[in-house]
Amino acid sequence: MNIGFIGIGSMGAAMVPNLVKAGHRVGVWNRDVSAARALDGVTVLPSPVAAFENDAVVTMLSNDAAVRAVIIGSDALASARKDCVHVMMATISPALADELQVLHAQAGIAYVAAPVFGVPAAAAQARLNIMVAGDADAVAKVQPLFDAMGQKTWHLGGEPKRANIAKIAGNMMITLAIEAMGEATALTESYGLKAADFLEIVTNTLFASPSYQRYGGFIATNSYEPGFKLTLGLKDVNLALDAAQAKNAVLPALEIVRANMLEAIDQGLGSKDWSVLAKVARRRAGLGEDVA
Repeated sequence: MNIGFIGIGSMGAAMVPNLVKAGHRVGVWNRDVSAARALDGVTVLPSPVAAFENDAVVTMLSNDAAVRAVIIGSDALASARKDCVHVMMATISPALADELQVLHAQAGIAYVAAPVFGVPAAAAQARLNIMVAGDADAVAKVQPLFDAMGQKTWHLGGEPKRANIAKIAGNMMITLAIEAMGEATALTESYGLKAADFLEIVTNTLFASPSYQRYGGFIATNSYEPGFKLTLGLKDVNLALDAAQAKNAVLPALEIVRANMLEAIDQGLGSKDWSVLAKVARRRAGLGEDVA
């Protein structure tokens, strides 16, 4: 299949090689062309418009604003191939997903939402979990792409924003897990029990899951090199709060997490992995910088 790939950040750079390995012909576009040129086995495209001249387009951009600028602002849909399927893998708001669905329908282009759970290391190993929603025929057409990039595709129906809300809610749960571990280890360390010893227990018993183990490991060692930057985590928290507000829902625990994220960013930690949120609980407990 001929594929256009838009957005070569850390995730995109990890995903593209698996598409090439699976035998797909991939053309890539990125604002920073050097990131596109660094990939083997691909063609560097001159514009986002050129990406839509392929059988399918995969978009992996950082936020709503980037999607608006690159996809809507470039007017790429107007000249797209009518049999092209656009696969939006970025984490975007449900409101933008609805808008994109309408714009694609007006342009006569199939639109599929397919955000992922997984970090770049998992993407490089084709071990992403991919949440997919959209027209069934369009999804079937691009299923080989998901098979090349992920370990499982989770089908969530015909309404694209369902995949986006699943992604946002999942990331919300990760932030709550980080906050829980930060507060719990602040408590244990106040009584002389090391974070590493406590987290080794709970991440192998009560909370034996990849997210707890990954971010618990960062908290246990007081090591927060990204990873997934705290500022990007705040973006996803804001997406969840905005989505809740649109439905008159209340997320009180997430409001606390957001306030703590903002405090961590004010402390100059925005470029660290989002598990650095645990430092806020530690400082509030009067503990020092080093793990006890």
